[in-house]
Formats: sequence, structure tokens, C-alpha cells
Amino acid sequence: MQVLSYIKLARPDHWFKNIFMLPGILLAFWFTPELWNVGLFMRLPVGFIAACLVASSNYVLNEILDAPSDRHHPVKCARPLASGAASIKVAYVLWLCLAAAGVATGFILGAAFAAMVLLLWIMGIVYNVRPIRSKDLPYVDVMSEAVNNPIRLALGWYAVGAGAMPPLSVIMAYWMFGSFLMAVKRFAEFRRIDHLERAAQYRKSFAYYNGERLLESIMFYAAFFAMMSGVFVTRYQIELILVTPLVSVCMAYYLHLGFKPDSPVQYPESLWRQKKLAVLVTVTFVACAVLLFIDLPAFAGLFDPWIMPPR
Repeated sequence: MQVLSYIKLARPDHWFKNIFMLPGILLAFWFTPELWNVGLFMRLPVGFIAACLVASSNYVLNEILDAPSDRHHPVKCARPLASGAASIKVAYVLWLCLAAAGVATGFILGAAFAAMVLLLWIMGIVYNVRPIRSKDLPYVDVMSEAVNNPIRLALGWYAVGAGAMPPLSVIMAYWMFGSFLMAVKRFAEFRRIDHLERAAQYRKSFAYYNGERLLESIMFYAAFFAMMSGVFVTRYQIELILVTPLVSVCMAYYLHLGFKPDSPVQYPESLWRQKKLAVLVTVTFVACAVLLFIDLPAFAGLFDPWIMPPR
């Protein structure tokens, strides 16, 4: 049925990715507890809807422009436009309508939130449209797609009604964390295709990438994330150090999944079905949420300088 093809273009199954707004919501409450009020039960659903509409607009544009290369992918060749099940002209109309609806909905929550929704849409254009088309550039492809992570963080922050901006340290950490996730996804895709010429036809950046370069980039993003997280933790809430083993286990297990044949990390919208990963991430998020609001002076004192008394 053709209507179903256009629904698939919007990828409602990918709306799950907007769960990355949650840390922004949590941080906004922590920095400004007075924002907790009954009105949030209206603001948060509106914010989620706006983010989903604009994300779907980006997905439609992605499929429009990637249809020729998707035909070289063993799975994505079945997408509506790549397979010929949907019209490109109608898809362009859908792209614009979803964007307009998303930005208009965003204004309900204020100019700052709407600006972030618009930025999310603009990044979709930067990622997909020539002459920039950042998805074709090695390393830039990962970082330009991962920038949607801090944008979603800001969407959660402004959906609550917080002012100013989240701390730069957490913005950078969230960006690098997203880059780590995307680089592992690229690594899994590269291994899945397992044919250099066909991989380059599917994604131009694969003409440069190889397994070693992708693994090196994964290490870079993970290290950068750790350093920026450390800045935030030591500056604002030292108790979060206690959750670092859990975060490390989550990242290590995600990398483990990236090495599996036909790895599930290629399909982020379905990762919630990976039960072990889902449990690890849930436990880690809950631990972060609890430790963010708990002060442990005795524990914090362990990280003060130890000064030997004079003789």
C-alpha cells in the first residue's frame, strides 16, 4: 500500500532516538529545581512531538538523496524510494510539511526550543545536501551526524523551560559520546558489506575508511568523551565518579556488539531489543540520575589533596 510506504519514509520507528533528550531534561531539573511544575506534563509531550516531526523530515530527505546509493546496500535497497515503492516528488512535499509542522510546534515552547528544532533540521540539510553533504566526508560524517546528540540534549533542556545554555563540558561530552556510537555503527556497516568497491558505492567515506582507521577514531571519541565528562563531574557533581564503571561497561558492550556479524548497532532504532544492552543502559541512567541529586561529602573528600603534616 502506497500510504504505508510514505509512513515508512518518515521512520516513526526511529523516534526512539529522541530518548537522548532525557539527560537534558534531567540536567535542567538539577540546575533549576523550581522548573518542576504541573505545566511540564504539557510541555514535554509537545517538545517530543516537535522533535519527532523534524527528525522525520530529515529521514525523508536522507532517503530521497540516498536512494541511488541505498540500492548498493544489502538491506537498505528495500527502502521505499530505493525500491521504487514511493514517489520522489511526493517525498519532497512530505519533507517540507514535516519540517514546517515541527518548527511551528516548537514555537509553542518558546523561541529557544524552536531554534534548536530548526538547527536539527538544518543539520539534516548539511548532512545530506550538496555541496556540503558532510556524510561523504571521512570523520566529518560521524561528527556531523553525532552533533544531533547535543542538539537533542538542548531540546530536553529548553523543553523544561530552562534558560541560558547547558554547560559546554556536557555538550562536548554528549557530542563525543554520539560520535563514539556513530563510529561503531560505521565500523559495523563496513564489516557487513565486506567489499571495498561496493562499500564506497554505498557510502563515499568508505573509500577512505578501513577497519584500522575506524577503530582509531572510536578510541579518539571515547577518550574525548571521558575527558569532557571528567570536566563536568569534577566541576559540578563529583559523586558521579561512582557511575563511571557502569558507563565504561555500557560502551565496552556496545563495541562488542559492533564486532558481531550483521551487527545490531547498524540499526539504532532496534537496539532496545538487545536485552543486555537495554538493562545496562537503564541501570546506568538510573544510577546517574540518583547520584546527580545526592551529595556524599565524605566521598568527595577522598579527592582533596593529601597534605603531609610538617615534622
